[in-house]
Amino acid sequence: MSLYLTLELCSITVPLILSFDRKVGYYRHWPVLFPSILLTGALFIIFDICFAKNGIWGFNPRYHSGLILYALPVEEWLFFIIIPYSSIFIHYVIKAYFPQALLADKTTRIISLILIAILILSVIINYQKAYTVVYFSMMIIVVTIALLTNTGLLGRFYLSFLLILIPFILINGILTGSFIEEAVVWYNSAEIIGLRILTIPVEDFAYGFSLILINLMLMNCFRKLFRRTHIS
Repeated sequence: MSLYLTLELCSITVPLILSFDRKVGYYRHWPVLFPSILLTGALFIIFDICFAKNGIWGFNPRYHSGLILYALPVEEWLFFIIIPYSSIFIHYVIKAYFPQALLADKTTRIISLILIAILILSVIINYQKAYTVVYFSMMIIVVTIALLTNTGLLGRFYLSFLLILIPFILINGILTGSFIEEAVVWYNSAEIIGLRILTIPVEDFAYGFSLILINLMLMNCFRKLFRRTHIS
């Protein structure tokens, strides 16, 4: 079994087993979770394929199965199912056991505006770096939409993302070369800022933040849609 797949299976094992925890009831979110995962994954996979084909990033054959589909190893396709499933599980665990764990709307707005300003400035300064521009721009758009439509979700997610960062840093750290001889995923240094936490490019934090928040926002949209369909 490849290292990449091993990491993914380790990521999903506990969330999958505890999906039926009575207080969290994660399985009850499945009808809106899986459509959201598929839609969000499709968006990210489009960028992944473009980046892989243009040498902006790539995958070390030493650490994946060698099964390639549209320039991406099969493990990368699975990434957009397994990582959102596991990360959103953490979000709902916090919501179930610590329902008061959310920021005030004013605090959420201040943090969001500061983040947006920093990201916009970073995009302007690094306009020639494709990976930086795409994922910083995506985070700008996602945070802005969440701020305008669901401040409560954003305020809760800021806190849950802090805990999501723990497995994120561990898993993504290994994928980008921490604790192993070579990186599982490599990046073209000309297409990123170069600022890293451990071996993780700072852009990956915007990548992960946007991936999970888009899923959560889509889940809310599907809830409203299904509710209306049921009523009608």
